[in-house]
Amino acid sequence: MLIVVSMAREYEHNGELGDEWLAIVPPDLGKGGAAGPLSERRAHLWSLVLEARYIPSRIEPDDGGWILHVKAADFAVACNELRLFEEENRNWPPPAIPHRPLVENTLPTLSVLILLATFHNLTRLGISLSGHDPIDWIDLGNAHAARILDGQWWRLVTALTLHADWLHLISNLTIGGIFILLLCRELGSGLAWSLLIGAGVLGNLANAILQLSSHRSVGASTAVFGAVGIFAAISMVRYPSHLHRRWLPPIAAALALLAILGTEGKNTDLGAHLFGFVFGVVLGAIAEKVEGRYGRPGRRLNALLALVSGVVVVSAWWWALLCGWG
Repeated sequence: MLIVVSMAREYEHNGELGDEWLAIVPPDLGKGGAAGPLSERRAHLWSLVLEARYIPSRIEPDDGGWILHVKAADFAVACNELRLFEEENRNWPPPAIPHRPLVENTLPTLSVLILLATFHNLTRLGISLSGHDPIDWIDLGNAHAARILDGQWWRLVTALTLHADWLHLISNLTIGGIFILLLCRELGSGLAWSLLIGAGVLGNLANAILQLSSHRSVGASTAVFGAVGIFAAISMVRYPSHLHRRWLPPIAAALALLAILGTEGKNTDLGAHLFGFVFGVVLGAIAEKVEGRYGRPGRRLNALLALVSGVVVVSAWWWALLCGWG
């Protein structure tokens, strides 16, 4: 029984209980112990519960605690209300989520972002290889909807590494770089980059399917929106009891990024950003579920995932160059 009762005093008048106040005290959970007084916090909490049900009560100090009194006429109803309250809140608040220490990988992550900026610089140099005409990197690697659906899968990846101009690049590196840095520290570099590339690729694919066949776009912002979606999923899966308070910040962040990046440049695309966010949520939820069950990937697995991510990008450009020269 959740609540045991102890009468302070009981008087009988004409066969009925009078207006005396009776004490409600919790059971002592120790072995062989008797019922004891309430803590001050619990006494005030129970008093508020009864007040909400229009049941008069009063709290008085007692040896080692506090005693909650109700009138004898309200005693049974008060006990029932408190019993229901305790049953409904038996597992509240939920246990705190164990804190996961962040991975220190800021330098490797910054190195990848710098490499992305360096690659943008190379695409502007008019490089010519093996006697061929200078490479038109944008034409070779943009997310051209018709060509993607025609089998040029590499464009799903290569488009993530291209930018229309320096303003486009800097906006992605500064704003998106913050999310990417945090995500790599939260999940580890290998898993984070795998999810980012996955969200970017799937976002570009969905966009190619739904857009006109002539549609083209470039930019890492699809993956940046994927990072926001991944964070949203991690937050919602990790803290399900606070879901109503956890979904709003990621949505607000996505809308803010849309305002900043969504309409920038002729080669950027709102649909790709939206789909990047959606697939980020999906992949992030799956990753958080798996990580919650098996733990964060170890150093070797993270290194392997990072290597695979790099191989995917390099392979995509290798196929783009081979087919572009073919």
